[in-house]
Amino acid sequence: MSYNLVTFGEAMLRLSPPNFQRLEQTNSLDVNVGGAELNVAVAAQRLGLRCAYVTRLTNNPLGRMIANKAREQGVDTSHIVWTDGDRVGLYFVEFGASPRASSVLYDRRDSAMAKIQPGEVDWDKIFSQTKAFHTTGITPALSPSAAEATKEAVKKAKEHGIFVSIDLNYRARLWSQEEARRVMTELVSQADVLITTEEDAERVFGVKEESFEKVAERLNQMFKNLKAVAITIRETPSVWRNTWTALAYSDGQIFRAPVFDLEIVDRVGAGDAFAGGFLFGYLTKDVQTGLNYGVAISALKQTNPGDFVWATKEEC
Repeated sequence: MSYNLVTFGEAMLRLSPPNFQRLEQTNSLDVNVGGAELNVAVAAQRLGLRCAYVTRLTNNPLGRMIANKAREQGVDTSHIVWTDGDRVGLYFVEFGASPRASSVLYDRRDSAMAKIQPGEVDWDKIFSQTKAFHTTGITPALSPSAAEATKEAVKKAKEHGIFVSIDLNYRARLWSQEEARRVMTELVSQADVLITTEEDAERVFGVKEESFEKVAERLNQMFKNLKAVAITIRETPSVWRNTWTALAYSDGQIFRAPVFDLEIVDRVGAGDAFAGGFLFGYLTKDVQTGLNYGVAISALKQTNPGDFVWATKEEC
């Protein structure tokens, strides 16, 4: 099978107390599947791209639940690396309301994906039939071996002439800014598209400018290989009322997306939905189309619970 987009990273089980309860008070947990790169594949697949998801999963009911949920969305899982050992990562989301912010607690140490090794994935086979590849800064942050496996994937993608997209997605709980800068500089130097926030650009690359436009332009100056830099922009007057938009810098021009006023149900996975929408529009048409789909589908994502977006192309 040929793919328009292949994504690579860790998916986990998400456990959330219902009805705005705190973790220490709840007697039940809602279960969802999510992970940055899988969320991207789901969004792009729902818009019309043929997507495959590559990860390493434990061959038990929890790992199979993740693969099943990906397949339910039409995402190809035939290249998943299965292991009888290790574990599936978990994370807990506690939803807040002003003045209490929502919070996330991770339990992903020594997960199956964190133990992935270079050579476990047959990238030559996958990339012989692929148009684009996407990963995030979360994947190499999982462990030294995951970092090497991510470097291998990007290197193989470039050898095959594959379009490469990277979302910085900096996670301070996984690695330091210095570690992130070292690894992500190597990866972004080979990318065609960079997706980020203003905050992550400063944390990882030390880029601090007077405007979002200047941040995007500066990143493109640092990495001249980039065909486009996209930045998502969120303003948060309250936990559940936000504004949401994005801009991109490409070929010396600034492109802007519409601004959405959001009444949020669940914002987890919004940036991933943006990446999936942006890649759909960019790969099928141009930067402006990418921005329009990216912001629209990610705005809609924040109106449904769970990590996955459930919007259709027609709704965007």
